[in-house]
Amino acid sequence: MKKTIVMSIAALVTAFVMSGCTMVKMGVAYVGFPSEAQEAYAEMMAQLSETGDPAQAMMKEWQITDPELTEEDIFDEMKDLAGEYNMRYVGEKNMFNLLDVEREAFEKDGIPKSEQIVHARIGEFCSLIIAKKMFNHSRYYGGFMPCRVVYVEYGDGRRYLISMDMTLAIFGGTDKKPISPELLEDMINVKKAMEEIPMKAAGYEDQAEADKAMAAAKK
Repeated sequence: MKKTIVMSIAALVTAFVMSGCTMVKMGVAYVGFPSEAQEAYAEMMAQLSETGDPAQAMMKEWQITDPELTEEDIFDEMKDLAGEYNMRYVGEKNMFNLLDVEREAFEKDGIPKSEQIVHARIGEFCSLIIAKKMFNHSRYYGGFMPCRVVYVEYGDGRRYLISMDMTLAIFGGTDKKPISPELLEDMINVKKAMEEIPMKAAGYEDQAEADKAMAAAKK
């Protein structure tokens, strides 16, 4: 509760201190949101304020710190876990795998090899029944489908799994277009799946263990 209050105050202060008609309107609208929506937007604004990266503020990630976990191990585990969460593994895309000569081209542009993402691959998940319900509520949910987990590897060997944070998609609305209790439960289950599948595939039993490993890797 204290965290929610602090984030809410921070978001409101940001809106009004920046001034301007648009920001004031945003602040007034924010006050009128349900508490779940206020917390969701405040969380996003706090992340955005810390990192300056809007994409990062809308995602969750898990660092793969176990060197014995191969890329194929990780994708096989995600495929196996999908069924346990009533999801289907519906496809994947191998985005790119840069050759050494291409990596050198990036370095010429001033990007150190260690900071290059040299490989990316996307796994796609879906529950067709829930997807249909979400479409019926709002066709714009189609822009989030299918749910994705992206595997990325840097030139220095760092590896991550990244998935969309569905908090705003679920709780970011208002009472003007409420989500039915049945659909809300379904969407929360999808959110749980799209957080726990990559977390477990990355080698962790729970989020606390994943957070601890990521903090240690940053040192």
